[in-house]
Amino acid sequence: MLINIIYNNAFPQPLSEDEEAYYLQRLEEGDEEARNILIERNLRLVAHIIKKFELTPEEQEDLISIGTIGLIKAINTYNQNKGTKLATYAAKCIENEILMSLRASKKTKTEVSLYEPIGVDKDGNEFTSLGCLQKTVGSMDYAKSLKRRVS
Repeated sequence: MLINIIYNNAFPQPLSEDEEAYYLQRLEEGDEEARNILIERNLRLVAHIIKKFELTPEEQEDLISIGTIGLIKAINTYNQNKGTKLATYAAKCIENEILMSLRASKKTKTEVSLYEPIGVDKDGNEFTSLGCLQKTVGSMDYAKSLKRRVS
């Protein structure tokens, strides 16, 4: 249901202050349906926050899921006695979840496999970082052995 709402841009209307207070009270009492209603009625917040990022459609889909996880965490951990509005707290949780995900993916994008081809030589043979390192280390070992012989 959640994914259908997001992808079809068919968001339910946000809750009024009174409705939000009512469902938050029910949530405190352990009402799972109240939790689901709070999540569904705040999904447009996820879509709004995602618009701040310049993304491809595939990245948007991923961040909608990640943002929804942030929203769920916000609903699960929200404490209305702290004096912060749910939307303010949820927006921060959603944004933090998205930023953590972007940072994690940025780290993995800069990692390079030693075994992945990085180019081709003049004969059309692929070569890897590991192969280049082995040749370099081998050349260094050879140079050291020559130096020892000369000394």
